[in-house]
Amino acid sequence: MRAVVQTVSRASVTVAEEIVGEIKDGLLVLLGVTHDDTFATAQTMARKVYELRILDDEKSASDIGAPVLVVSQFTLYGDARKGRRPTWQAAAPAEVAEPLVTAFADALRARGASVQTGKFRAHMLVESVNVGPRTVLLDL
Repeated sequence: MRAVVQTVSRASVTVAEEIVGEIKDGLLVLLGVTHDDTFATAQTMARKVYELRILDDEKSASDIGAPVLVVSQFTLYGDARKGRRPTWQAAAPAEVAEPLVTAFADALRARGASVQTGKFRAHMLVESVNVGPRTVLLDL
């Protein structure tokens, strides 16, 4: 599992001209799933993201109750080392990835996080205003 975590003053996801998820003053998480990820991986990643000390004064989202917007992002496993057209072979198929993205969001909620999500398999418009900017790549 791979996550790009960004601190944002606001972020939203729009599908078919409807906002399906939005937050203020929290974390935007772009989440990719690979073939060997499990529900345990989703649990571990959720803990790492929620306790990541990336906010002001080295605080985490769990410290201050910051909301989290989770957006599935299979392209995090794109590989363009051989040419200009990326391959997506390292990304898990949607049937594998979707339950694990849901498990990740549910694990955040179980830790007390306020979680919004994008919509799986939809063409999403993701908008964010980054703070800092602070961006961290987590790879499990």
